[in-house]
Amino acid sequence: MLFRLIFLFLSLSAAGVTLKAQEGLWSLDDCIRYAVENSPKVNRQKAQNTILRQDYMNAVGRLLPSLNAGTGASFNFGRGVDSETNTYTDINSFGNSYSLYSGLTLFDGFSNIFRLKMQRASELAGIHLLEQEREMTACSTTEAFFNVLYCKRMVQLAQEQAGESAAGMKQARRMEELGMRAGPDVAEMAAKEAADTYNLTRCRNLLTVAVILLKEKMNFPVDGVLDITDEVADEPILKSGETATEIYEAARRVNPKATYAEWTLKAQEMNRRSVVAGLSPVLSMEAGVSTGFSRYFDGSDYTSFAEQFRNKRGSYIGFSLSIPLFNGFSKATSLKKSRAQMIIARSDYQETLRALSGEIEQAVADMNGQADACLQAVKQREAMEVAHEANRRKYDGGLISPLELHTSANRLAQARAEELNAVLQYRLKARLVRYYRGESFITPRTDSGRNETVNANY
Repeated sequence: MLFRLIFLFLSLSAAGVTLKAQEGLWSLDDCIRYAVENSPKVNRQKAQNTILRQDYMNAVGRLLPSLNAGTGASFNFGRGVDSETNTYTDINSFGNSYSLYSGLTLFDGFSNIFRLKMQRASELAGIHLLEQEREMTACSTTEAFFNVLYCKRMVQLAQEQAGESAAGMKQARRMEELGMRAGPDVAEMAAKEAADTYNLTRCRNLLTVAVILLKEKMNFPVDGVLDITDEVADEPILKSGETATEIYEAARRVNPKATYAEWTLKAQEMNRRSVVAGLSPVLSMEAGVSTGFSRYFDGSDYTSFAEQFRNKRGSYIGFSLSIPLFNGFSKATSLKKSRAQMIIARSDYQETLRALSGEIEQAVADMNGQADACLQAVKQREAMEVAHEANRRKYDGGLISPLELHTSANRLAQARAEELNAVLQYRLKARLVRYYRGESFITPRTDSGRNETVNANY
């Protein structure tokens, strides 16, 4: 009963923590960690790495001597062989045997050595593939997060614009009552208010769709509440200080996509060597010790178990040489398959490096282009603000029509949206370039004074 109460208390506490986390504001790092921890691809690769680890341990065990023990008991009725005199007898008897034996492969062309190296390379490839899955999950989550942030800020801009239109409409109606504005001007302001209200509704719908996409990337409950924070790490908008070639030279050694392909190629090379070594003769050794106990059921005396166990003890050692001559083409086909697999792995490795080089070059170009776009977007927004403020004063003085003020307000809203998009796109591209430089999307976190990195080896 006490155990059930403790379990119930812990379950409710955990549920409370989860509910609190879902109700609060989620930062980018929170979303990334949740996505990585709940990603089916990441969890599947963790399980696959466990299998690869066991395959490696199995390869280690093949280099060690085997050790086995056995025992047996038999009852003989009728004609049989006397274990003492090795002659036939018709007396019913009981026999008991014990054995301990070991075997070791002395030489097999180093096939087991190469198999061990292959399994180790496969294990390391799995570790890097796990890291790659984590980083790709974090990257897609980051992109979806920035999309939600963009839509959220667009809703804020749309609300400001709709509020400004409502205030302008209220002012226009008051001026119409005072005879300072004509009916067409008021109608134009009403049209602007309706257009801004529609734009606000459209932005809210886009925000809802963006949140659904972010939940999908995070594997977040569909009916859960997910509200992100507006705060993102501020950084100066600068062009890349390194060329794409310099970043590539570092990325080909540390990027998980490249290291996974490299270790996969090494695994296939060790597999080919293991298959070639399997064509050589195999020299094995076996040694053991055995003893036993027996007695007759004719009422005669028999030697005690301890004495027989000691006196019947014997040991042996033997060597065997196996020379493969013909195995139904299995050796030849395995050799050809291993060569083809190595060619495929080498082609995949070269293709991965080529694709990585192109991705880095594209990322650097996008980052530098977005840096220029950000600077121009800021200048455009500042100029539009000055122009719109001047047009507002002209409108209050009756120098321009509501249509011209409407056009000026739309241009300012468009400039603000373009600046927001340019800045967020730069943040995303800059983070991608830093990833290719070796910086993970997943930042370390501190729990109870202990630092943990989410993408640490399993």
